[in-house]
Amino acid sequence: MKKRLSINLTKKNAKELPNISSGSLIVGVYEGPFTEELKIIDEVSNSQLRKLRKLGELKGKLGQGTYLPALSGVKAQRTYLIGCGKKGKKLSRQDGIKVLSKVVSAAISSKASTTFISIPKLNISGEGDDWVIQQLAFLCENNSYTYDAKLNKKNQKKVLLKRVSLSFNSSLSTAKLNRSIKVGLAIGRGSNAAKDLANLPGNVCTPSYLAKESRSAANKYSSLKCSVLGEKEMKKLGMDCLLSVGAGSAQESKLITLNYQGGKRGEHPHVIVGKGITFDTGGISLKPGATMDEMKFDMCGAASVIGTMQVMAELKVPINIVGVVASAENMPGSKATKPGDVVKTMSGLTVEILNTDAEGRLVLADALTYVKKFNPKSVVDIATLTGACIVALGHSTSGLLSNDDRLAQKLLTAGTISNDRAWQLPIWDVYQKDLDSNFADIANIGGRAGTITAACFLSRFTKDYSWAHLDVAGTAHLGGAAKGASGRPVPLLSHYLLDQS
Repeated sequence: MKKRLSINLTKKNAKELPNISSGSLIVGVYEGPFTEELKIIDEVSNSQLRKLRKLGELKGKLGQGTYLPALSGVKAQRTYLIGCGKKGKKLSRQDGIKVLSKVVSAAISSKASTTFISIPKLNISGEGDDWVIQQLAFLCENNSYTYDAKLNKKNQKKVLLKRVSLSFNSSLSTAKLNRSIKVGLAIGRGSNAAKDLANLPGNVCTPSYLAKESRSAANKYSSLKCSVLGEKEMKKLGMDCLLSVGAGSAQESKLITLNYQGGKRGEHPHVIVGKGITFDTGGISLKPGATMDEMKFDMCGAASVIGTMQVMAELKVPINIVGVVASAENMPGSKATKPGDVVKTMSGLTVEILNTDAEGRLVLADALTYVKKFNPKSVVDIATLTGACIVALGHSTSGLLSNDDRLAQKLLTAGTISNDRAWQLPIWDVYQKDLDSNFADIANIGGRAGTITAACFLSRFTKDYSWAHLDVAGTAHLGGAAKGASGRPVPLLSHYLLDQS
C-alpha cells in the first residue's frame, strides 16, 4: 500500500531557513525587492541571489523557476526559487494554480523525501488563504501519483516525496488552515484512487473487479455500505437496457451501490451515478482498431464515483450521499445486441438501438431510473459519453447539461473553485425530436449535436428529480505520450458535495 503524504504547518522565521535540514527548500519570490527570506539566503550565500538577479535569472515573474543545488550557506540539499509575480497584485485562480504547480513540481523533481516550502501571500481574486493551502495540498498528493500495478520494479516511476513542511503567513487560524490541508489531501487521494482504477487494463478491471474494489472501500470506512446487483437481480428489476450492453461479453454486468450515511437518518441523499463500461469495443458497431486500447478508460465515470465516495467518507461530510456504478463490458459476441434491436428499460420505455457503440446512455438509463428509489435531493451522472464533447470543448473542459439551472450553477461554481472546470450546453426541447423512432419510444442516437442528444436521451429517465449530466470524454483521460487517467472530475464532485454540507 502506498505510504500517505503528510503536510505540516510550521512557523519558521526567515533567519531559520538556511539551517533547515531537508532534501529541498522551496521559497517563493516576488518581483522587485527581496523579501526578508531572500535577504537572509542571499546573505549566507555570499550574494548569490543578487548575482542571479543581475543576470536576469531571478526576476520573480509568475511561475519562473530557479534551481540552485548545494547552495552555499544553506543546509538543504537543493534550493528552488519560484516566481510569484508582483507583491499585492491580484492573481486569477489560473495564475495561482500556475505558481502552486511550479512549487509542487520542484518538490517532486528534487527526488527528496522531505521538503520545506515557504511561500509569501498570494492574492487570489475571489479566494482566501484557505483556498491556496487546499490547492497546494491537493497538487502535492495528485501530482505525486504513480501507476505501479503490473509493472516490473525497474519500470516503476518513483516519487520519493513523503513529508512536506509548510511555512505560510496567514491571518487565518491554524485549525482552519489544517482543515484546508486535510480536504486538499483527501481530494487528491480520491483523484488518485480514480486514476488507479481507470489505468488498469480491461482484463483486470472488469465489472466484478469494480464491485470488489467498492466492497473494499466500504470495509475501510464504517460510514460506507456497499451492495451489488448481478444480472439475475437486474433482470428481475426489468433492467433489460443495461443488460443489453453486456450481452455479448463473458463478463457479468454489475450495478454497484455505495451508500454513505453522514447526515440524519432518513434525510434525502445526493446521488452520483457513474458509467462503468470497463472495455468498449463498440459491440457489433465495432470501433476502429487504432487507439481502441484507450477504451479501457470508458469506466472513468465509475472510477470518479468510487473515488469521490472515499473522499466523502474520509472527511466525514455531514450529509447523505449515494454513489451508483452501472458497469458492463461491451463486446461483439454471439449473443451481442445488434443494431435495430429494441429493448425495454426499467422505466417501461422502449429503445431502438441504432448503434451499439452508443452504449453508455443505455446503462445509465436504467441506473437513473433505479436511483428514484432513494428519493434524491439531486442526481449527477458522470460519463465518458461522446466524442462530440471533445470536438466541442477539447480536453480541458467537461460538458455539463441539466434540467435544473440552479444545480448546474452549483456544479459550474465547484468546477471553477477546484480548477476542474465544466461548461454548460443547452438541453432544449428542439433537440428531443432527433431521437424519434418508428419502432420504439426512443432511439439511442440521433442528430448532429451528439453531446446534446445523448443528454436528451438521459433526460427521458430523470423527469422526477433535479439532475445534471457531466460528459467527461475529453477530461477524464489523455491519449498519446501522456496516456493515462486524470482523476477528473473527482475535484469538481468533491467540492460540489462539500458545498451541499
